[in-house]
Amino acid sequence: MANKPRWIYWKQIFTSKFQASCLKAKIEDNWINGYEVGPLVEIRKLKDDRYVVRYTYDE
Repeated sequence: MANKPRWIYWKQIFTSKFQASCLKAKIEDNWINGYEVGPLVEIRKLKDDRYVVRYTYDE
């Protein structure tokens, strides 16, 4: 039985989706040359048209 992923939210809220996507790419790139499987990274839109980045954390 698979557990739901645990999400970590980046502490900064972005005013544009472009800014959030730059951070998303940076987080994903950090795992390319590593030995671990990279996290799932998502950009979520808030109700006030700002964006937040979250990624999974598995122990």
